[in-house]
Amino acid sequence: MNALEVKGLKKVYSKFILDEINFNLKDGCITGLIGRNGAGKSTTIKGILQIISTDGKILVFNKDISKEENQVKQMIGYVGGGFRYYPYKPLSSIRKAYSRFYSGWNQSKYESYLELFNLVESKKVRELSEGMKVKFSLALALSHEAKLLIMDEPTSGLDPISREEFCDIALELVRKEKVSILFSTHITSDLMRIADDVIYISQGKILANSSLNELLNKYYLIRFSNLKQVSDINVIGIKTVKNGYEGLVLRDIQIPIGVLFEEATIDHIMIHLEYAQKEKI
Repeated sequence: MNALEVKGLKKVYSKFILDEINFNLKDGCITGLIGRNGAGKSTTIKGILQIISTDGKILVFNKDISKEENQVKQMIGYVGGGFRYYPYKPLSSIRKAYSRFYSGWNQSKYESYLELFNLVESKKVRELSEGMKVKFSLALALSHEAKLLIMDEPTSGLDPISREEFCDIALELVRKEKVSILFSTHITSDLMRIADDVIYISQGKILANSSLNELLNKYYLIRFSNLKQVSDINVIGIKTVKNGYEGLVLRDIQIPIGVLFEEATIDHIMIHLEYAQKEKI
Protein backbone atom coordinates (compact mmCIF):
# COMPACT_ATOMS: atom_id res chain seq x y z
CA MET A 1 0.00 0.00 0.00
CA ASN A 2 1.06 3.58 -0.64
CA ALA A 3 1.01 5.97 2.30
CA LEU A 4 0.48 8.88 -0.11
CA GLU A 5 -0.55 9.20 -3.74
CA VAL A 6 -0.37 12.56 -5.50
CA LYS A 7 -2.18 12.63 -8.84
CA GLY A 8 -2.13 15.59 -11.21
CA LEU A 9 -1.52 18.21 -8.51
CA LYS A 10 -1.66 21.62 -10.17
CA LYS A 11 -1.63 25.20 -8.90
CA VAL A 12 -1.51 28.27 -11.11
CA TYR A 13 -0.17 31.59 -9.84
CA SER A 14 0.50 34.67 -11.94
CA LYS A 15 4.26 33.97 -12.11
CA PHE A 16 4.49 30.30 -11.18
CA ILE A 17 2.76 27.04 -12.16
CA LEU A 18 2.91 23.80 -10.22
CA ASP A 19 2.43 21.60 -13.24
CA GLU A 20 0.68 18.21 -12.94
CA ILE A 21 2.73 16.73 -10.08
CA ASN A 22 2.45 12.94 -9.78
CA PHE A 23 4.21 10.69 -7.28
CA ASN A 24 3.66 7.96 -4.68
CA LEU A 25 5.15 7.56 -1.21
CA LYS A 26 5.46 3.89 -0.27
CA ASP A 27 4.28 2.85 3.18
CA GLY A 28 7.16 2.64 5.64
CA CYS A 29 9.56 4.69 3.50
CA ILE A 30 11.26 8.08 3.71
CA THR A 31 11.00 10.20 0.58
CA GLY A 32 12.96 13.40 0.07
CA LEU A 33 11.38 16.22 -1.94
CA ILE A 34 14.29 18.28 -3.24
CA GLY A 35 14.84 21.32 -5.40
CA ARG A 36 16.15 24.86 -5.23
CA ASN A 37 14.32 27.63 -3.39
CA GLY A 38 11.15 28.53 -5.30
CA ALA A 39 11.03 25.22 -7.18
CA GLY A 40 7.59 24.31 -5.82
CA LYS A 41 8.37 22.13 -2.80
CA SER A 42 6.33 24.12 -0.28
CA THR A 43 3.51 24.64 -2.78
CA THR A 44 3.36 20.87 -3.28
CA ILE A 45 3.16 20.27 0.46
CA LYS A 46 0.50 22.97 0.94
CA GLY A 47 -1.50 21.38 -1.87
CA ILE A 48 -1.23 17.92 -0.30
CA LEU A 49 -2.43 19.30 3.04
CA GLN A 50 -5.25 21.29 1.37
CA ILE A 51 -3.86 24.55 2.79
CA ILE A 52 -4.21 26.01 -0.71
CA SER A 53 -6.78 25.12 -3.34
CA THR A 54 -5.39 22.99 -6.15
CA ASP A 55 -6.48 20.74 -8.98
CA GLY A 56 -5.67 17.06 -8.69
CA LYS A 57 -6.24 14.19 -6.31
CA ILE A 58 -4.58 13.32 -3.00
CA LEU A 59 -4.94 9.87 -1.45
CA VAL A 60 -3.64 9.06 2.03
CA PHE A 61 -3.72 5.32 2.71
CA ASN A 62 -6.29 5.04 -0.12
CA LYS A 63 -8.54 7.73 1.37
CA ASP A 64 -9.34 10.82 -0.74
CA ILE A 65 -8.50 13.88 1.35
CA SER A 66 -11.00 16.04 -0.53
CA LYS A 67 -13.84 13.70 0.45
CA GLU A 68 -12.70 12.64 3.93
CA GLU A 69 -10.56 15.60 5.00
CA ASN A 70 -11.28 15.35 8.73
CA GLN A 71 -10.52 11.64 8.92
CA VAL A 72 -7.47 11.85 6.69
CA LYS A 73 -5.88 14.74 8.58
CA GLN A 74 -6.07 12.69 11.76
CA MET A 75 -3.53 10.38 10.11
CA ILE A 76 -1.12 13.16 9.10
CA GLY A 77 1.48 14.90 11.25
CA TYR A 78 3.05 18.14 9.97
CA VAL A 79 6.41 19.64 10.92
CA GLY A 80 7.82 22.87 9.51
CA GLY A 81 11.24 24.41 10.00
CA GLY A 82 11.10 25.21 13.71
CA PHE A 83 8.10 26.53 15.62
CA ARG A 84 7.52 30.25 15.20
CA TYR A 85 4.03 30.66 16.62
CA TYR A 86 3.05 32.16 19.97
CA PRO A 87 6.62 32.92 21.13
CA TYR A 88 5.47 34.08 24.59
CA LYS A 89 3.21 31.09 25.26
CA PRO A 90 4.38 28.11 27.33
CA LEU A 91 4.48 24.77 25.58
CA SER A 92 1.67 23.51 27.81
CA SER A 93 -0.76 26.12 26.41
CA ILE A 94 0.11 25.21 22.83
CA ARG A 95 -0.31 21.50 23.55
CA LYS A 96 -3.76 22.06 25.10
CA ALA A 97 -4.95 24.02 22.05
CA TYR A 98 -3.38 21.58 19.55
CA SER A 99 -4.64 18.38 21.14
CA ARG A 100 -8.30 19.47 20.90
CA PHE A 101 -8.19 18.97 17.13
CA TYR A 102 -7.28 15.28 17.33
CA SER A 103 -9.58 12.56 18.57
CA GLY A 104 -6.64 10.16 18.78
CA TRP A 105 -4.50 12.39 20.99
CA ASN A 106 -2.30 10.22 23.20
CA GLN A 107 -1.14 12.18 26.24
CA SER A 108 1.14 9.44 27.52
CA LYS A 109 2.90 9.22 24.15
CA TYR A 110 3.27 13.02 24.12
CA GLU A 111 4.85 12.93 27.58
CA SER A 112 7.22 10.19 26.47
CA TYR A 113 8.37 12.39 23.58
CA LEU A 114 8.87 15.32 25.96
CA GLU A 115 11.13 13.11 28.04
CA LEU A 116 12.94 11.74 24.99
CA PHE A 117 13.53 15.23 23.57
CA ASN A 118 14.33 16.77 26.97
CA LEU A 119 11.49 19.30 26.66
CA VAL A 120 9.88 21.08 29.62
CA GLU A 121 6.29 22.27 29.15
CA SER A 122 6.71 25.30 31.39
CA LYS A 123 9.20 26.82 28.94
CA LYS A 124 8.03 29.44 26.46
CA VAL A 125 8.56 28.95 22.73
CA ARG A 126 11.01 31.86 22.54
CA GLU A 127 13.21 30.10 25.10
CA LEU A 128 13.77 27.09 22.85
CA SER A 129 16.68 26.67 20.45
CA GLU A 130 15.87 26.03 16.80
CA GLY A 131 16.58 22.35 17.28
CA MET A 132 14.28 22.14 20.29
CA LYS A 133 11.51 23.89 18.34
CA VAL A 134 11.71 21.18 15.68
CA LYS A 135 11.58 18.51 18.38
CA PHE A 136 8.52 20.15 19.94
CA SER A 137 6.82 20.18 16.53
CA LEU A 138 7.66 16.49 16.19
CA ALA A 139 6.26 15.72 19.65
CA LEU A 140 2.96 17.37 18.71
CA ALA A 141 2.81 15.74 15.26
CA LEU A 142 3.48 12.25 16.58
CA SER A 143 1.18 12.26 19.61
CA HIS A 144 -2.10 11.76 17.77
CA GLU A 145 -1.07 8.44 16.20
CA ALA A 146 -0.12 9.99 12.83
CA LYS A 147 1.12 7.42 10.32
CA LEU A 148 2.19 9.90 7.64
CA LEU A 149 4.64 12.62 8.63
CA ILE A 150 4.99 15.55 6.23
CA MET A 151 7.85 17.95 6.90
CA ASP A 152 8.74 21.18 5.11
CA GLU A 153 12.43 22.09 5.47
CA PRO A 154 12.57 20.70 9.03
CA THR A 155 16.35 20.98 9.34
CA SER A 156 16.68 24.48 7.88
CA GLY A 157 18.66 26.62 10.30
CA LEU A 158 19.79 23.72 12.49
CA ASP A 159 23.42 23.14 13.42
CA PRO A 160 25.09 19.91 12.22
CA ILE A 161 24.62 18.07 15.54
CA SER A 162 20.90 18.95 15.69
CA ARG A 163 20.50 17.83 12.06
CA GLU A 164 22.16 14.52 12.91
CA GLU A 165 19.79 14.07 15.87
CA PHE A 166 16.84 14.81 13.61
CA CYS A 167 17.98 12.17 11.10
CA ASP A 168 18.36 9.60 13.87
CA ILE A 169 14.84 10.37 15.11
CA ALA A 170 13.37 10.05 11.61
CA LEU A 171 14.97 6.64 11.09
CA GLU A 172 13.71 5.43 14.46
CA LEU A 173 10.17 6.59 13.65
CA VAL A 174 10.13 4.50 10.49
CA ARG A 175 11.66 1.44 12.13
CA LYS A 176 9.78 1.42 15.43
CA GLU A 177 6.59 3.44 14.88
CA LYS A 178 6.07 2.37 11.24
CA VAL A 179 5.64 6.01 10.20
CA SER A 180 6.01 7.04 6.53
CA ILE A 181 7.81 10.33 5.91
CA LEU A 182 7.80 12.95 3.15
CA PHE A 183 10.25 15.76 3.80
CA SER A 184 11.35 18.66 1.66
CA THR A 185 14.93 19.81 1.94
CA HIS A 186 17.79 21.40 0.08
CA ILE A 187 20.34 19.97 2.53
CA THR A 188 21.52 16.96 0.59
CA SER A 189 23.60 15.47 3.40
CA ASP A 190 20.36 14.88 5.33
CA LEU A 191 18.88 13.26 2.26
CA MET A 192 21.84 10.91 1.93
CA ARG A 193 21.48 9.87 5.57
CA ILE A 194 17.84 8.85 5.61
CA ALA A 195 16.00 8.91 2.27
CA ASP A 196 14.84 5.79 0.45
CA ASP A 197 13.40 7.67 -2.53
CA VAL A 198 13.89 11.09 -4.08
CA ILE A 199 11.57 13.43 -5.94
CA TYR A 200 13.41 16.29 -7.62
CA ILE A 201 11.29 19.26 -8.59
CA SER A 202 12.35 22.25 -10.69
CA GLN A 203 10.23 25.18 -11.86
CA GLY A 204 7.06 23.40 -10.80
CA LYS A 205 7.85 20.16 -12.67
CA ILE A 206 9.26 16.83 -11.55
CA LEU A 207 12.63 16.14 -13.19
CA ALA A 208 13.45 12.95 -11.28
CA ASN A 209 11.41 10.45 -9.28
CA SER A 210 13.22 7.28 -8.23
CA SER A 211 15.00 5.55 -5.41
CA LEU A 212 18.03 7.42 -4.12
CA ASN A 213 20.36 4.67 -5.30
CA GLU A 214 18.85 4.62 -8.78
CA LEU A 215 19.34 8.37 -9.12
CA LEU A 216 22.94 8.24 -7.93
CA ASN A 217 23.70 5.31 -10.26
CA LYS A 218 22.18 7.01 -13.31
CA TYR A 219 24.88 9.61 -14.04
CA TYR A 220 28.60 10.29 -14.09
CA LEU A 221 30.04 13.75 -13.61
CA ILE A 222 32.55 14.50 -16.38
CA ARG A 223 35.20 17.21 -16.56
CA PHE A 224 36.83 18.37 -19.78
CA SER A 225 38.95 21.27 -21.04
CA ASN A 226 37.19 22.08 -24.31
CA LEU A 227 33.82 21.43 -25.91
CA LYS A 228 35.28 19.55 -28.89
CA GLN A 229 36.16 16.65 -26.58
CA VAL A 230 32.45 15.94 -25.99
CA SER A 231 30.95 16.98 -29.32
CA ASP A 232 29.85 13.41 -30.08
CA ILE A 233 28.06 12.67 -26.78
CA ASN A 234 25.06 14.11 -24.97
CA VAL A 235 26.31 16.11 -21.98
CA ILE A 236 23.60 17.32 -19.64
CA GLY A 237 23.80 20.82 -18.16
CA ILE A 238 27.28 21.90 -19.23
CA LYS A 239 28.68 24.66 -17.03
CA THR A 240 31.98 26.51 -16.90
CA VAL A 241 34.32 25.67 -14.02
CA LYS A 242 37.82 26.82 -13.07
CA ASN A 243 39.77 24.56 -15.42
CA GLY A 244 37.26 24.10 -18.23
CA TYR A 245 33.79 22.57 -18.14
CA GLU A 246 31.75 19.92 -16.39
CA GLY A 247 28.41 18.20 -16.94
CA LEU A 248 26.46 14.99 -16.46
CA VAL A 249 26.33 11.98 -18.75
CA LEU A 250 24.29 8.82 -18.50
CA ARG A 251 26.42 5.91 -17.30
CA ASP A 252 25.86 3.82 -20.43
CA ILE A 253 27.58 6.42 -22.64
CA GLN A 254 31.08 5.70 -23.91
CA ILE A 255 33.19 8.47 -22.39
CA PRO A 256 35.81 9.91 -24.78
CA ILE A 257 39.51 9.41 -24.04
CA GLY A 258 40.95 12.29 -22.06
CA VAL A 259 37.66 13.21 -20.38
CA LEU A 260 37.74 12.76 -16.62
CA PHE A 261 34.73 11.22 -14.89
CA GLU A 262 33.64 10.48 -11.33
CA GLU A 263 30.60 9.51 -9.26
CA ALA A 264 27.92 12.21 -9.38
CA THR A 265 26.60 13.44 -6.04
CA ILE A 266 23.06 14.67 -5.41
CA ASP A 267 24.43 18.23 -5.51
CA HIS A 268 26.02 17.60 -8.92
CA ILE A 269 22.79 16.13 -10.25
CA MET A 270 20.66 19.03 -9.01
CA ILE A 271 23.05 21.68 -10.35
CA HIS A 272 23.43 20.21 -13.83
CA LEU A 273 19.77 19.33 -14.29
CA GLU A 274 19.02 22.97 -13.40
CA TYR A 275 21.51 24.13 -16.02
CA ALA A 276 19.89 21.81 -18.55
CA GLN A 277 16.52 23.44 -17.77
CA LYS A 278 18.01 26.91 -18.38
CA GLU A 279 19.26 25.78 -21.79
CA LYS A 280 15.70 24.90 -22.80
CA ILE A 281 14.31 28.35 -21.99
